[in-house]
Amino acid sequence: MAEDTSKNARHPALDYHEYPKPGKLEIRATKPMANGRDLSLAYSPGVAEACLEIKDDPVTASKYTARGNLVAVVSNGSAVLGLGNIGALASKPVMEGKAVLFKKFANIDCFDIEVNESDPEKLADIVCALEPTFGAINLEDIKAPDCFIVEQLCRERMNIPVFHDDQHGTAIVVGAAATNALRVAGKAFEDIKVVSTGGGAAGIACLNMLLKLGVKRENVWLCDIDGLVYEGREASMNPQKAAYAQKTDLRTLDDVIAGADLFLGLSGPGVLKQEHITKMADRPIIFALANPTPEIMPDLVREVAPDAIMATGRSDYPNQVNNVLCFPFIFRGALDVGATEINDEMQIACIEGIAALARATTSAEAAAAYKGEQLTFGADYLIPKPFDPRLMGVVASSVAKAAMESGVAARPLPDLAEYKDRLDRSVFRSALIMRPVFEAAATAERKIVFAEGEDERVLRAANAMLEETTDAPILIGRPEVIETRLARAGLPLKPGTDFEVVNPENDPRYRDYWETYHAIMARRGVTPDIARAVMRTNTTAIGGIMVHRGEADSLICGTFGQYLWHLKYVQEILGGGAEKYHPVGALSLMILQDGPLFIADTHVHPEPTAEQIAESVCGAARHVKRFGLTPKVALCSYSQFGNLDCDTGRRMRGALDILDSEARSFAYEGEMHVDSALDVDVRERMFPGARFEGPANVLVFANTDAASGVRNMLKMKAGGLEVGPILMGMGNRAHVVTPSITARGLLNMSAIAGTPVAHYG
Repeated sequence: MAEDTSKNARHPALDYHEYPKPGKLEIRATKPMANGRDLSLAYSPGVAEACLEIKDDPVTASKYTARGNLVAVVSNGSAVLGLGNIGALASKPVMEGKAVLFKKFANIDCFDIEVNESDPEKLADIVCALEPTFGAINLEDIKAPDCFIVEQLCRERMNIPVFHDDQHGTAIVVGAAATNALRVAGKAFEDIKVVSTGGGAAGIACLNMLLKLGVKRENVWLCDIDGLVYEGREASMNPQKAAYAQKTDLRTLDDVIAGADLFLGLSGPGVLKQEHITKMADRPIIFALANPTPEIMPDLVREVAPDAIMATGRSDYPNQVNNVLCFPFIFRGALDVGATEINDEMQIACIEGIAALARATTSAEAAAAYKGEQLTFGADYLIPKPFDPRLMGVVASSVAKAAMESGVAARPLPDLAEYKDRLDRSVFRSALIMRPVFEAAATAERKIVFAEGEDERVLRAANAMLEETTDAPILIGRPEVIETRLARAGLPLKPGTDFEVVNPENDPRYRDYWETYHAIMARRGVTPDIARAVMRTNTTAIGGIMVHRGEADSLICGTFGQYLWHLKYVQEILGGGAEKYHPVGALSLMILQDGPLFIADTHVHPEPTAEQIAESVCGAARHVKRFGLTPKVALCSYSQFGNLDCDTGRRMRGALDILDSEARSFAYEGEMHVDSALDVDVRERMFPGARFEGPANVLVFANTDAASGVRNMLKMKAGGLEVGPILMGMGNRAHVVTPSITARGLLNMSAIAGTPVAHYG
């Protein structure tokens, strides 16, 4: 059975590496290479200008080449994961994976370099010779003690950061986990006894880091395969281990474990026994980090020490000590200030940033990536999760600040706050384009009511609203359910204090609400009994009534259910009136790698008339301006500039006539195919002299099938991030979202809803 399981795991892993193309990396050009002029600039003769600039001033290499954002992952394959000395070639999949992590988590470009060299001094010579190519070096999977020699020689001779991640990356994450574990246990570094197993690179680096954090040297007991490291021992010794030799007659792990506050394991499976744990101090901290099988399994620890604080190197247990929490971001900060090294100050800043982040409110993105896990600071949540998007801004900016303050930054940053903000925007792709909306929303304090107030995404959005905006959330839902889900999500909000709760089962305004609803709907077949029932069960209708009565400024609904069902109640309650509000269309902003693209109408009118299309165009243009953009609207159809007499073409041409009937403050053109809208060359060939230049940034379609299809393809296949849908025509009084929306998406919608109607333009 075990063999079958292994085979089942083996084939998917091999397929992952082989398809759709071998390996995990590729190189892509960042500049156009479309014609002879491009070639002459990229290579001969134009490239000579960049070469001469760098010759005159080497610092400009980071300006004219990729060096300032380029890291080398270098290994000789002598200590690969749990595989041992498998050689340089066999280590390549691991090094490619490390390069992918650099790109994924910190947008750092990376080359993996596998070197057939076992002599540490010769390996150091090779690495040092690479300095002109790279902005930093990540040494990886080099056995101890060779790794110490290689790193020391490279650091002495190179003027760029050299960082052996197996040592220092592990030490940093262990330092962060230990910082918070001691806080939970009510202990201090200077008071604890540490027992460690494993005298390799990672183990020694972790002990060195614990000393820097305050652990006393005499309180550290190091054991390896030959037992305790003691003064006078000759077997398997090196200078790094000797630094932790104790003057004692004790010889084994069993001899020294008594009274230990922290067990640090970087050795092998089964090293720590239950009887060892029973000898440890109260509230023991056990970091069993051997992979894939730790020194002791967490369930065995719980049997003898239920209050133990536990961490492993595995992702299937709480508190995974994972280097990815550290290395992408410490390199990000180091590269961005042109650091000449990664020093102790930068490493400790990294520890402090990671530890503080775990103590802060968990982000919605991290919660979405780790559904079902308790992400509240405590014994089971000592360090953030790797997919927490806040790591970039918090850790990299802390490292950059430490580099500047310690004097190793060749290119100090003028504004650290702006730098952190830029890093955050690079993670939250919606942040940059949403900035004008958030700034406009900050000019007023609006009340935003959420119909589905019990949904965890809504709770997280409400928390983010209170942190990032001046708007006040109102949540419709049962108070006891909201409180339970807030606690489960680890959110610090207090219903009734931080936000208002409307309980559909017991609200003192219930009579006022159903009577108001009945007054609106009495001549549309709604009896008093029906009105009472709706105001007890239909949260969208309740939210609509609140907006109608002026108790809220805008409603957000639709996190579950069918769009048109929600729209029906929004239209019935909030439509009409002196302002003649009515749904014009649904506009989705798709944030793509090459810029934003707006799509309409994705939900409201299945087959809009020419008049409805014209309204949708005007509404879309108005909303695009809210994002600080100049609208260029393409009316998209099966026909192109009158070449086909089809239904969509006729309706689009009718909309064009309506738009042409009076002056407009925005550019529009059509009817046309999508490729003509987005590709200037195609459009010029088909219809020279169109009304706007460059690609369109708004696509308006003749039916929701086309609009919604394009929206979903951009989201699912092109990695587009959606903001919306924005309900046009309702005076910002209501927005109907879709069930796929994220907590971040709800925050963006709350900012849109929080913008006073006067800002529409």
